[in-house]
Amino acid sequence: MINSTSNTMMASSSSAPTNAQSPSLKTYFKTPEGRYKLQYEKTHPPGLLHFVHGKTVSQVTLAHLKDKPALTVPSTSSSTSVSSGVRSAAARFLGGGNGSRALSFVGGNGGSKSVSGTSNRVGSLGASSSSSSIGSSNFDGRGTYLIFNVGDTIFISDLNSQDKDPIKNINFSNSNPVCHAFDPDAKDGHDLLIGLHSGDVYSVSLRQQLQDVGKKLVGAQHYNKDGCANNSRCTSISWVPNGDGAFAVAHADGNLYVYEKNKEGSSDPSFPVIKDQTHFSVAHARYSKNPAARWHICQGSINSFAFSTDGSYIATVGRDGYLRVFDYKNEQLICGGKSYYGALLCCAWSMDGKYVLTGGEDDLVQVWSMEDRKVVAWGEGHNSWVSGVAFDSYWLSPNSDGSGETVMYRFGSVGQDTQLLLWDLETDEIVVPLRRAPGGSPTFSTGSQSSHWDSACPVGTLQPAPSMRDVPKLSPVVAHRAHTEPLSCLIFTQESVLTSCREGHIKVWMRPSGVSETHSIGSDSVLTTGMREKSLLSGKVSSSGYKH
Repeated sequence: MINSTSNTMMASSSSAPTNAQSPSLKTYFKTPEGRYKLQYEKTHPPGLLHFVHGKTVSQVTLAHLKDKPALTVPSTSSSTSVSSGVRSAAARFLGGGNGSRALSFVGGNGGSKSVSGTSNRVGSLGASSSSSSIGSSNFDGRGTYLIFNVGDTIFISDLNSQDKDPIKNINFSNSNPVCHAFDPDAKDGHDLLIGLHSGDVYSVSLRQQLQDVGKKLVGAQHYNKDGCANNSRCTSISWVPNGDGAFAVAHADGNLYVYEKNKEGSSDPSFPVIKDQTHFSVAHARYSKNPAARWHICQGSINSFAFSTDGSYIATVGRDGYLRVFDYKNEQLICGGKSYYGALLCCAWSMDGKYVLTGGEDDLVQVWSMEDRKVVAWGEGHNSWVSGVAFDSYWLSPNSDGSGETVMYRFGSVGQDTQLLLWDLETDEIVVPLRRAPGGSPTFSTGSQSSHWDSACPVGTLQPAPSMRDVPKLSPVVAHRAHTEPLSCLIFTQESVLTSCREGHIKVWMRPSGVSETHSIGSDSVLTTGMREKSLLSGKVSSSGYKH
């Protein structure tokens, strides 16, 4: 996630047509499996924006609320306590699990109630909720929501409603929210994490925020209060899969902290001084309090991080241009390497944990293999920094061999060039470039592979960027200018693709007819017979692609 400042935000009218587009933008894009169409857009009312603390890059979190637990009593008072002994499972990463339309409502997840704007202090940051004709008191059922930050405000929109405006906004009066994460299986109700520019972190119940009429942030648990553990800005936040309520927060000073919901906070974490800023180290709290551990990853900012689906590994990307992959349980560096140029800004895991994507200031998308512990492909197609990458875990390869092994992966990337790119990685057709001796025959048969491919890299090795001629090149199957402003986020759901620009305007692109019949069971996808018969086209690693 990048955190650079943007140009003046463009105010968008909530009365504009749902699919209003710039004349130069198309409302669809073509792929080998069919046409993706712009279904609707989500944005924020201009009258509710606050510019006191400057501007931040908008990020989007998909939140799927399941059936309301029995005997849940909505709270309207602020609380700094949280139940002990709680246990929560992981939020599904890389667009998993939350994008279904099979919900028990029509046109939205609740009603609207007009309330007046108010402000109520919570902790030292004055987190508050202000609302003008926004709010609801009957969000008791399940639903799918979009959570996104713009300026000093968190907005919540109903994904399944064609209403353009959000249904809820929460204002933080002393700092900007910059990152957030959702856990659909949280047992104690605290399922939403919010990290601030000040370094402070909140956990709250999304359902309680939706039930509240908008007077204040409800039931917030405050971590790293007043920067007691780290006063640099949060850059990325995530629940730990299968982590018993644990979550991790990355900061701009190169540190990542692990918290546990069932532990109290500490005003003095008592971590030792970091003697070598360039050396990876892990320190644990002396007492059973939060934060429970500090991981010093690198010198300079950690721009983003992501856990593998099972929580075994954690990948980080930083200002120093390195991807680092760690064994989370054993706190050990496994592998990593350098970008071709500049910082890395984003990373993502495949659902099976075999591949990691990175993107950054070199305008490239790199594909890392966990088996080989090295770059196995790189994608060229963006004209500016790559700000978001994700695997499409709902897309089933049309040439699946039926063995359960994934032979082709679909992934996407978005960049500051306003483009959405889709890529196909066909693992059994990657052709390793061969080097030829000077003056030799120009045929591949006389060449030899680069030493880059000699063997898997040793565990714990950070590699320099390999020569581009030694790594297979990918070309996108789709290149589509999706927005007029630089893009910051990409999410795949079962029925759509979501793109967001850094000013907080979100577009929902519906999959081609029949593709949404694909559904996921764990990490496997099942395709209906009708769709399987239609899936005759196969994208190649270096296909020419569709350009819009």
